[in-house]
Amino acid sequence: MSDIRYYTEEGLQKLKDELNHLINVERPAISRQIAEARDKGDLSENAEYDAAKEAQGMLEMKISKLQELIRNVRVIDESKMDDSKILIMSTVKLKNSKTGASMKYTIVPEKEADIRAGKISVTSPIAKGLLGKKEGEKAEIEVPAGKLNLEIVEITREGS
Repeated sequence: MSDIRYYTEEGLQKLKDELNHLINVERPAISRQIAEARDKGDLSENAEYDAAKEAQGMLEMKISKLQELIRNVRVIDESKMDDSKILIMSTVKLKNSKTGASMKYTIVPEKEADIRAGKISVTSPIAKGLLGKKEGEKAEIEVPAGKLNLEIVEITREGS
């Protein structure tokens, strides 16, 4: 039994697109490589054939894992989430109490994190320290560089 993973609609679509590419582009390409190597004769000493078969095995394993992941995905329904506190898919505007610097993050499922886009993983130390907090509250969060003292300035959601 596999773990249930939470994704947004966008994240699930990316997984489906990747699976489609593997099945409809990569798989036929490897099949062609195997056929070409087979046509070259003696398979017992054919390094191209062995390499293509190994690549096929790796691809099939990747396809299988992706199919299993997609079967266990649960899409996050933001309409049923409390807007007053920080939860997954919340966009949070924060102020560092020491430096006065402002920052804005969206808390996303682990596999959808992209720090350059302002999306942090729900399993990151900052997100863990913010979950459940409300606007105006302060959070003291232990990060590898030390302690952060953050004030929650605003909580929003994409859908609201």
